Amino acid sequence: MLTAVLIVFHMLLSVGIVALVLLHSGKGGGLSDMFGGGLGATAAGSTVVEKNLSRITLIAALMFAVSTFGLALALS
Repeated sequence: MLTAVLIVFHMLLSVGIVALVLLHSGKGGGLSDMFGGGLGATAAGSTVVEKNLSRITLIAALMFAVSTFGLALALS
């Protein structure tokens, strides 16, 4: 039962991380440009939206790593 819950959680995290990474701005822009932060992003370095997006992505990646280790322990 716990293994099935971990697998579902792990799969949801993996899809979420892919979506979060795709929202990040590359060379041409991203989420910050979509909300009108294009000029501010080049002048100030990065916008609040980009900083928060980076934090959320980092938290999701850490949760993914923990769930990976949890699955490894549960399945061994």
